Amino acid sequence: MPFCPNCGSAAETAFCPKCGANVAGGATGGGSAPPVAGGLQENVAAALCYIAGLITGIIFLVLAPYNQNPTIRFHAFQSIFCNVAWIVLAIVLGIVTAALPLLLSPLALLFHLVMWLGGLAIWLLLMWKAYNGERFVLPVIGGLAQQQAGK
Repeated sequence: MPFCPNCGSAAETAFCPKCGANVAGGATGGGSAPPVAGGLQENVAAALCYIAGLITGIIFLVLAPYNQNPTIRFHAFQSIFCNVAWIVLAIVLGIVTAALPLLLSPLALLFHLVMWLGGLAIWLLLMWKAYNGERFVLPVIGGLAQQQAGK
């Protein structure tokens, strides 16, 4: 469905029924989703919530047009909670590794590698799903994010 370039509402004719703006050729953006009030499309803003983890999650929760969108709020909270869990896991793993005898260090190093590669895969998956407009809910963290986002 085409959207008005002026106000973002659905416009199926040459003129927007809401604001009366001229919609060139009856369609703009090739049927893409309407931008959120700040200018980013919902799926782009949702994917950007994951880019820098805690930082971008907090930014999208603070910025006015995005913090009122339930989908963007969900992805921002899930990004924050996922990164906090990741940091806690890394600290615990570091403490356990330091307490292990020297002979088990290669095993601990292998576990660190698996953990970081798994985290990278989850991070990329979350961004991909958010960009495609899908809501991928992580097992424990996602439920908390849904409660905080209000949806």
